[in-house]
Amino acid sequence: MQKEVFNAVEEYNRILEKKEPVERIRWAIEYFDKKVLLSSSFGAQAVVMLKLALSVWPEIPVVVIDTGYLFPETYRYIDSLVEKFHINLKVYRPSLSAAWFEARYGKLWEKGKEGIEKYNRLMKLEPMNRALEELGAKCWISGLRREQSSSRRNIALATWHWNRVKIHPIADWTDEKVKQFIHEHQLPVHPLVYQGYVSIGDVHTTRRLEEGMKPEETRFFGIKRECGLHETHRFLP
Repeated sequence: MQKEVFNAVEEYNRILEKKEPVERIRWAIEYFDKKVLLSSSFGAQAVVMLKLALSVWPEIPVVVIDTGYLFPETYRYIDSLVEKFHINLKVYRPSLSAAWFEARYGKLWEKGKEGIEKYNRLMKLEPMNRALEELGAKCWISGLRREQSSSRRNIALATWHWNRVKIHPIADWTDEKVKQFIHEHQLPVHPLVYQGYVSIGDVHTTRRLEEGMKPEETRFFGIKRECGLHETHRFLP
């Protein structure tokens, strides 16, 4: 079974390598018979994948994980994009509210790498896994790119992730290509981008880019870059 999965994902990569992002998305939607979803952080560059995916399938389920700790600007940005593009938004939340979570566990993000990883498991990974299961997704589409950080440098166009195929249609796009696409299509940008934020997640673990910092250091106090949703890109579970 593991060898079969490995070989299948290798073949998917060979197919996708020859295609442009829109064609990659269309292939995934058709191949997996619309049992596909797009995850979105609605962050600094998320509008690019939204535009591409919606151009292929306007009703594609778009999953956002609401930890209860997103920036007010992010919530308003989500509302504005849903209205503008008529997004089929699927909001998934942790089993505990932010207040109840803190009452039970405290501010885990202040307790080093171990605390951050536990926070991410409870507040992000669990609801995302639930979304994949409840929506019956055989394929998960994400906007990860190789230029975003060192942890994403070698990401493939197709991976095997959480027992399903995960596709990264713009993995090979450069930062310049993303900016050009946003400009050409006059896409609305997250308002915090204009305040120096380059990667936008929860309020308590997101910082604006300052002089001397690497972009990946603006998340999780520089302790780590990934929240766990995209951290393990293995062919096998």
